[in-house]
Amino acid sequence: MTDLKVRRLRFDFTAPVPMVWHPENPRFSHAVNLMSFIAICFEKMIVEAVQEAKPRFTDPEVASEANAFLRQEAQHANAHRQHVAALIRRHPGLQETFDAIMASYDHVTSTKPLAYRLAYIADLEATFTPSFRFLLDNEDTMFRPGDDRVASLLLWHMVEEVEHRSSALIIYNAVVGRRLYRLRILPSVVRHIMGTLVPIYVDGVNTHVPEKDRVLDLRVMSVSWRIREQLRSLMSRNGSGGNLTPPMLKAVDRKDKRQALRGLTLSQNPYFDPADEALPSFAGEWFDRYERGDDVTHWYGSQAAAVGIQRG
Repeated sequence: MTDLKVRRLRFDFTAPVPMVWHPENPRFSHAVNLMSFIAICFEKMIVEAVQEAKPRFTDPEVASEANAFLRQEAQHANAHRQHVAALIRRHPGLQETFDAIMASYDHVTSTKPLAYRLAYIADLEATFTPSFRFLLDNEDTMFRPGDDRVASLLLWHMVEEVEHRSSALIIYNAVVGRRLYRLRILPSVVRHIMGTLVPIYVDGVNTHVPEKDRVLDLRVMSVSWRIREQLRSLMSRNGSGGNLTPPMLKAVDRKDKRQALRGLTLSQNPYFDPADEALPSFAGEWFDRYERGDDVTHWYGSQAAAVGIQRG
């Protein structure tokens, strides 16, 4: 079983938070914002599913794992709630966007059986170790240039997702245990995220956030829209017919991208075990700094201050 530690961190989002918190990478800024919106609603579904599953636990270690898993997820949701609240303060219409994403997850909870919801959670959680390892291995590019509060929130969330990487699968196996069922419902999970949740965010931000604040036409987050724009660009005589911005992973080495894609594919193998995944070295650095008492809620700011003191 995973030895999980619950860390209660408080991020200060009282000062305004820009929609594009990473000015060098608007697309990644919005991907992270969407993650904050989803994290709160997904965590509610996790809590309700695991609470429903608890009477079926026969192993006390599984019950202990589930309890620690829920406590970590609750901390993540609380922090993301502060981020989303700060965005809504600047753009009140985004409350409708948040409510729509919450309603979509509530619909899943009310209409899908427990086995489906536990499989959904296990499928999505399985993708976090390879995808978050990829981001943490490139944190200097993906996070350092942005708002330190948002970056620090994501860094904390990701290292703890890596820490409890096996929890969702442990719960799924204890209650459902059908390996192939997870793979069977995967297309439905992808459709829910890409076909329902992403369009809710895209439409909401395009509607409620002025272009000067969102920077992008958020339709760039739609795969079908990007394909159409690429074709339009190719068909235009001067090659500039498309309305595309640089990809959010443009600065990342292709080798890292290929490794991440391979990891994401393997994560959905019915016999995949997250416990065997290679972990990012950054996670060890984060845990060390946390144990030393560093201010990990301002990861880069406190790091720079410490270097300045040492030099002084």
